[in-house]
Amino acid sequence: MIEVKNNRTPLIQKLATFLATGLYVGYSPYAPGTAGSLLGIIIFYFLPSTNPLLYGIILFFSCVTAIWIVSIAKASFPTKDPSPIVCDEVVGYMVSVFLIPFSIFNAIILFLLFRFFDIVKPFPIRAIDKKIENSFGIVLDDIAAGIYANALFHLLRKFAVL
Repeated sequence: MIEVKNNRTPLIQKLATFLATGLYVGYSPYAPGTAGSLLGIIIFYFLPSTNPLLYGIILFFSCVTAIWIVSIAKASFPTKDPSPIVCDEVVGYMVSVFLIPFSIFNAIILFLLFRFFDIVKPFPIRAIDKKIENSFGIVLDDIAAGIYANALFHLLRKFAVL
């Protein structure tokens, strides 16, 4: 008997990869993480920043969903933290803009702060990135970078630097 192998990717895998790559933005040949963060700016524009409770609920479910999506989509890539997966950058950017009203200025400053912390990875972000090698860790280091960006933004605002 000849065994026929089914090489088709299941629909859930395709959908997870589509979402995890930020609607395929993560396949950008140049700086896919930055491209994913730029997608976050578009999402920021549409988020209900004037309703902290609703935003918090959306943010919580976005984080949980990102972890789940990454856990499925990772199977399509050979590395532990595949660069095409950018939903973690989107969620991290969403964290960075929490409780901040949308404006082009705020969006750009927070984009720069978030990318800085995501790339430099100050303590404990680098430790999270190195020690937690699953989908939770992939998303958590970007959430931490978003928290740092948000906190620094609020400090700069408080001291009238921005």
